[in-house]
Amino acid sequence: MKSNQLILLTILIVVTAFSNMFLSNIPNFSPIASVALFSGFYFSNKKIALLIPVACMLISDYFLGFHNLMWSVYLSFSLIVVMGFYMKNSKTTSVLFNSIFSSVLFFLVTNCAVWAVGSYYTKDLSGLMLCLTMGLPFFKYTLLSSVIFSTILFGGFETITQLSKKISTVSEKS
Repeated sequence: MKSNQLILLTILIVVTAFSNMFLSNIPNFSPIASVALFSGFYFSNKKIALLIPVACMLISDYFLGFHNLMWSVYLSFSLIVVMGFYMKNSKTTSVLFNSIFSSVLFFLVTNCAVWAVGSYYTKDLSGLMLCLTMGLPFFKYTLLSSVIFSTILFGGFETITQLSKKISTVSEKS
């Protein structure tokens, strides 16, 4: 990755991640899952790819507040980064498919953590099903935000990359 692409990519991610703080009034409507998928796909350095969504979450959580199940949120975003790694080398490079799958992954990891660690639900299959059912109203926002922000991040980056190539081709010809 060229240094100007790296700078642009970093700016794009940081701006999107900081919007997490401004969208906190809509439950589970956040760009972080998209940032995680995007980082895993575009950053060849796996440590940096993992660090970006975690750092963005730490910054926004510092201002928004932490809770006792944050480990499940951070775990799910780390798994989504790993999805981005595999997205590069798999047949399912579809941004839409992977955005939807990342929402499902986040939903399952965080809701199973609520069921396993919390005291709201019985520790049996019916308790798990109730927990997952109670999480469904939040899932629609997770899904919607993943699709929207992934479109912005992946589409925006590809558009800017193509424009950059056209500009450099034009400047080389002149």
